[in-house]
Amino acid sequence: MLLGIDASRTTVKRFTGTEIYGLHLTHELLKRGDGHRFRLYFRDDPPADLFEQAAHVERRVIRTPRLWTHVGLRGELRRDPPDAIFIPAHVVPLRPPVPTVVTVHDLGYLYFPETHPLRDRLYLDWSTRHSARAAAGVIADSESTKRDLVERYHVPPGKITVAYPGVNPALKPVHDPAALAAVRQRYHLPERYVLHVGTLQPRKNLSRLVSAYARLRGQLPAPPALVLAGGKGWLYDDLFRQVEDLGLAGQVIFPGHVPPDHNLAAMYSAAQLYVFPSLFEGFGFPVVEAMRCQTPVVCSNTTSLPELAGDAALTVPPTDVDALAEAMLRVLTDEDLRREMVERGMVQATRFTWEACADAVWGVLERAAREG
Repeated sequence: MLLGIDASRTTVKRFTGTEIYGLHLTHELLKRGDGHRFRLYFRDDPPADLFEQAAHVERRVIRTPRLWTHVGLRGELRRDPPDAIFIPAHVVPLRPPVPTVVTVHDLGYLYFPETHPLRDRLYLDWSTRHSARAAAGVIADSESTKRDLVERYHVPPGKITVAYPGVNPALKPVHDPAALAAVRQRYHLPERYVLHVGTLQPRKNLSRLVSAYARLRGQLPAPPALVLAGGKGWLYDDLFRQVEDLGLAGQVIFPGHVPPDHNLAAMYSAAQLYVFPSLFEGFGFPVVEAMRCQTPVVCSNTTSLPELAGDAALTVPPTDVDALAEAMLRVLTDEDLRREMVERGMVQATRFTWEACADAVWGVLERAAREG
């Protein structure tokens, strides 16, 4: 059986959650040979060490500058079809010529349209609706996303399989004082800080986090800094302006994008608290990442986040600034609570592995190939 994988998002320069998903899941799927072959489709030449070099893995570069999916990929699938193809972080080609399995990560643009530029929102609505209908099987990152697909796009529930993503295995607790000191020096971090990791954009609800932090500072004799790590997204200037207006310059730190490597693991591990007040998440990777690094978590109580948090985090309504500030204060001032949250978080994080995710996706992909 020849199985294709759209690997076009694994060669981008800067990874977000969807690219991380495609990269790690592809790595794990390639381990499941059992006599099958794989064909990886790229937009440009991948690094030689990006994926396994083996006889059962073929790389195919499609050099189509525009409409790569609907012209380039679709044309290649017609000329030399695999038995099925998996689209982990992209859109299904128009009238796909082979059975297709696609992952839908979230439908946040429908619930919070104001947090997306109009052009992006219209494209997301069309492409997600099209992908869910055209695919032979749909993978959802969470039960929350599955419910949204059923309710908003009327996708048959039996067509959807929930497969929780894993997290980067490189993200694990860092206890070495030298490594922790090095990451503080590299990103100009203080000894004590509250952390958020994610693109600086309205959906992440960072304006309310900054407001909650401003209230928190007045209740602590020596408040930690607030570190907002992530690349600049849409409307980030408003966030910088808010920090200035509240007199928090120097107390709110913007280290920029941090690669998902040992630096990020050390940054999580050195934090007193991780806060994720996002308005909408199909799967909030940083919640599980922080738990893996033994950092207590405060997060929103909406969409997929309660599924990820379980009983290991404090959850609050994302629009309630007072509740967010109170939850942060509790964790920062109650050492017994912190220890309990760290212990529960370590257990909760073991639920989310790329092995388990790949097992679920593999079953859907094989079925699509057989029935196609």
